[in-house]
Amino acid sequence: MPGSLTAVTPISRTPAALFSGALRSDPGRPLITFYDDATGERVELSVATFGNWVAKTANLLQDDLGAQPGDRLALLLPAHWQTAVWLLAAFSTGVVVAPGGDPAGADLVVSGPDTLEEARTCAGERVALALRPLGGRFPQAPAGFADYAVEVPSQGDRFTPYAPVGPDAPALELPGGDGVLTAGEVVDRARASADALGLVRGSRLLSGLPYDTWDGLAAGLLAPLAADASVVLCCNLDTLTAEKLGQREQSERVTHTAKG
Repeated sequence: MPGSLTAVTPISRTPAALFSGALRSDPGRPLITFYDDATGERVELSVATFGNWVAKTANLLQDDLGAQPGDRLALLLPAHWQTAVWLLAAFSTGVVVAPGGDPAGADLVVSGPDTLEEARTCAGERVALALRPLGGRFPQAPAGFADYAVEVPSQGDRFTPYAPVGPDAPALELPGGDGVLTAGEVVDRARASADALGLVRGSRLLSGLPYDTWDGLAAGLLAPLAADASVVLCCNLDTLTAEKLGQREQSERVTHTAKG
């Protein structure tokens, strides 16, 4: 299947296996609908399309960037559909992803355009995302960084990790110094968050939360994934009037909200 990821553990005990289950069950359903209310951008990604991006990004991580299981990736990106791609790619390769983590202590860093100076403190591989509409590239790549939009298109559409990533592998360094979750713990917490949010199969959760807390990570990707639901991920949501927000909730058939 195009864009598919190899399930690395049975019964969805890792985020990668959870996503592989979604690919097998209903690859055409929406997974992420992204809005940037500062630019007017809207992007909708099905499970299959998202999987294609994840597979390409995981291949970039594993092959071109030489990331090894257990390496630490500082992820300096806002709540964005490409951030969600990097989260799943890191989970798939066994790289420990640290949203908002200190790049000086990381093995590699992935940065948006507003955090490049901070990202330069990383002595390892550095990747920059322009975060332009449709995944566009920088007009000129920042010095010392690989431009994600240039590097990722040529990567393979299928991904298999060189080493299996099991549920006991470290996976997510929680923002705020709250410790490191294993892959199995990420799945367990995602399911618990889905239950707390009331998500069921087919739910549509609108999230305006940043990715700098567990609640933001859960609402913006992990809980909908665990519940076979989908997320309407909104950046700069505070620029909308109440009327326009209501119109979006209606047009996107939103059933649940997490706006902070």
